[in-house]
Amino acid sequence: MSERSWLRRPSVLSRQALVLYTALIGYGSWYPFSGWRSLGLGPLAYLSDPMPQYLTAFDVVTNVLGYMPFGALMVLALYPRWRGPLAVALAFVLGGLLSGVMEAVQTYLPTRVASNLDLAANALGALLGAAIMSPATGALLDRGLLRRLRLMWFERDSAALACLVTAWPFATMYPSPRLFGLGNWPRALWTRFDSTTQDALFAWAPAGWHVGTWPAWVAAWLPDDGWEALITTLNLFAALALASLTVRRHAPRVRLLLLFIVVALGVKAGATFLQSQSGLAFDWATPGALAGLGCGALLGLAALRLTRSARAGLAASALVVTLVFVNLLPVNPYFDVVLADWRQGRYLHFNGLARWLAWVWPYAALVWLAFVVERVWLGRRTRRA
Repeated sequence: MSERSWLRRPSVLSRQALVLYTALIGYGSWYPFSGWRSLGLGPLAYLSDPMPQYLTAFDVVTNVLGYMPFGALMVLALYPRWRGPLAVALAFVLGGLLSGVMEAVQTYLPTRVASNLDLAANALGALLGAAIMSPATGALLDRGLLRRLRLMWFERDSAALACLVTAWPFATMYPSPRLFGLGNWPRALWTRFDSTTQDALFAWAPAGWHVGTWPAWVAAWLPDDGWEALITTLNLFAALALASLTVRRHAPRVRLLLLFIVVALGVKAGATFLQSQSGLAFDWATPGALAGLGCGALLGLAALRLTRSARAGLAASALVVTLVFVNLLPVNPYFDVVLADWRQGRYLHFNGLARWLAWVWPYAALVWLAFVVERVWLGRRTRRA
């Protein structure tokens, strides 16, 4: 096998990222997955509809931008089997087909409107993303500085974890009662129950547990700023510890983790600015949140001295503890004011996607950690046998 053929290997990370992004497109296009009905129209009837009467540049630009990452990832995922103009053409066709399916299904959703203009904008976005990425594919995956840095700084078998870590800044976009307070879907599910169902569940639990009094009892341990500082610290530490597992020991780990924090805060501030009706970008930066940012960053950097297994174990412990508190602590009443300032009606699918990421990210991280533990245990068992 020649050196050149060895270099031209498919990128597992690109293909995993493409699958994840495609799933996110499906979620964002069909959210909230309720109220399905038929209006007597065929799923492809939207293709012959006239141009929408009310058209905004914001809608068109957003649809183009939304599919540009898909086109770029498609070109990376197709490499090295298909390259150059052929890869760009395939990305354009597949992007159009994906968008066509998304729009066709929207025919049966009451909160969505199938649009041929959206289809055209999405296909254009896939084409632009593919055309921009195509010239850089070889330098990124085959040769050049980016590939050398990737091989020197990052572990080769960490594609899944890299995708998980990359998703964390976007999981923090949606407002939460406490900064980085992710994974509160059990609380959201609980609030959907009526009082009769809640009382029945309380009655089912052992009387000695006093389940109904736990939130107020736990909340009294610390002031609200203290709880926000603690939850922010634990979540940021867990994210940094997981991110450090993808980085080699001789890489500039401190600078990379600091860059990771800056990117996460930039995404949080940008999303808040775009979605906040009052135009505030840092309304989440409370005293407790700022204290938690400092403590979480210091703990995450200090943990670099520990072994990989120790960092993984501490990350899992931090996630478990914070999930308990996030779902158990009562919500600050002032959080309703913050949530009301968030543009819920502007891009319903964006809000649904952001909330979904915030709900599932900690549990996905714990599943990955459990998989790693099982793999290590099976490896040790095999060696002993």
